[in-house]
Amino acid sequence: MSVYTRTLVGPFDELMPFLTSSITGQSVSASEEPSADVRTAAGRVAVRAFERFSWTGSNRVGMTVTAVEDGGAVHVVGITVGGSQAVFMKINTFGEEAFLETLVNACAAWESKRGALPQR
Repeated sequence: MSVYTRTLVGPFDELMPFLTSSITGQSVSASEEPSADVRTAAGRVAVRAFERFSWTGSNRVGMTVTAVEDGGAVHVVGITVGGSQAVFMKINTFGEEAFLETLVNACAAWESKRGALPQR
């Protein structure tokens, strides 16, 4: 399992479609799976699930992306799962790490246009 967190700035309504299209656009086998959106008094939360085939691992890997609106900031968390061929421990995480890199690249592209808050 690989985890990535980032705090970005900009409109939530523009960021979520940008991240989705960036992630699915970086792999021919990537697809968006079920998603959920929640609105609270404090802001919005979006949860997106993605899946793709890992050529390196010859298996499918999944990634969830959660975004939390916090005023003008959006906290983004990406977590990848699956991809290992072992029964009791992970011996092949190449596919997970490569899939997570699509989120890292998407956040970097957003930051180059919109900026980011200092990371803790």
